[in-house]
Amino acid sequence: MLLRAADVFLKERRKLILVPRETPWNFIHARNVVTLLEAGAIVLPAIPSFYSRPSSVTAVVDTVVWRILDQIGLPNPAAYRWSEESASPKRKKS
Repeated sequence: MLLRAADVFLKERRKLILVPRETPWNFIHARNVVTLLEAGAIVLPAIPSFYSRPSSVTAVVDTVVWRILDQIGLPNPAAYRWSEESASPKRKKS
């Protein structure tokens, strides 16, 4: 049933987001991911980011969840975002 739902999403050009958790991928996994990308799916590996310096396991998991929510158009105000303040200062050329 899940495979059929994914197939219908691709057929109807709806946003299909796949979040694989297994890494590293073998060659067959990589080919299947390429096939999904070519069909229009979004592949978002469940790899947490550490830019926000998470202080707990829950905060690490939240980084993955925030990216998924962002992809479906539900941004979370608590999500870490790059900004001018967090970027390194630019030097002026003399």
